[in-house]
Amino acid sequence: MTTVGFIGSGHIGGTVARLAVAAGYDVVLSNSRGPETLADLVAELGPRARAATASEAAAAGDLVVVSIPLGAYQKVPVEPLAGKPVIDTNNYYPQRDGQIPELDDASTTSSELLQRHLPTSHVVKVFNNIFWRSLHSLARPAGAPDRSALAVAGDDADAKATVVGFLDAIGYDAVDAGPLAEGARYQPGTFAYGGIYAGDSLEDAVRGPAEKVRAALAGRAATG
Repeated sequence: MTTVGFIGSGHIGGTVARLAVAAGYDVVLSNSRGPETLADLVAELGPRARAATASEAAAAGDLVVVSIPLGAYQKVPVEPLAGKPVIDTNNYYPQRDGQIPELDDASTTSSELLQRHLPTSHVVKVFNNIFWRSLHSLARPAGAPDRSALAVAGDDADAKATVVGFLDAIGYDAVDAGPLAEGARYQPGTFAYGGIYAGDSLEDAVRGPAEKVRAALAGRAATG
């Protein structure tokens, strides 16, 4: 895998793109406003980056990151993502996304909605529970004693392995949270959302090693 596509290039998408380029990946960026609006980010990232439409980014990526407001998930192109691992960074915020009855009654999760929309793709949930500034500042090389971990959930073992390999390359260990439905354990309102990587404020990045992440997923506190 050499190319990562981005559908959405805001705080989280842009941060993942920066980490990916630093790790030697090519990136194809897109957003809802058009490729021309990404000129500054592309210039910052250098020759490994280019801007495109969402469909073009989806087609170009060996791995594709979807990082858009959940309310727009049905606009994600389907056919160009067939057979591909798709990283979902989304969270459900009713005040932004509008009320979604299936999420309000907890009969499904936000990532499962995206998976339903992309029936031939393999969705893996990650990056949704860490502040974007912390995501950038906590990245460490493999083997570093102060490396942090991120939770991953997905139904396809091969896709999940691809994502775990990508995380390792950009500076993170991984904790397997189980199938995609288990992404509910680190969505907003849970023990594992946000705070495990934050100090006195979201601006203060705090190490989140694997044992701390596992404890948070189980609903308890841990030090680390």
